[in-house]
Amino acid sequence: MKKYLVSTVAGLALVAGVGASFAQDVVILKPEQQTVVREYIHKQKLASVSLLGVELNVGTALPDTVELHQIDVPDVRYKYTVVGDHAVLVDPDTRKVVQIIE
Repeated sequence: MKKYLVSTVAGLALVAGVGASFAQDVVILKPEQQTVVREYIHKQKLASVSLLGVELNVGTALPDTVELHQIDVPDVRYKYTVVGDHAVLVDPDTRKVVQIIE
């Protein structure tokens, strides 16, 4: 019984650890930040970039050829670009898409 309990607890701890690391990757902008970021990007009228063969999703790493632009919004460390008519927030360190702005 003890062996089964120890295995179960270890399995749950592993799952909880995976869940916690996944939760850290989720970008959560406050609703007021989302509105300000959306309006800021819309006002910039940045031309869309076409990336053939790249499926645009959260987690997609953008090539170095894609220029990332600073967002002049307090407390937002991400940069942005427009890919296929979708504004995307990008982590400047990893160049991964962290959020697609609709």
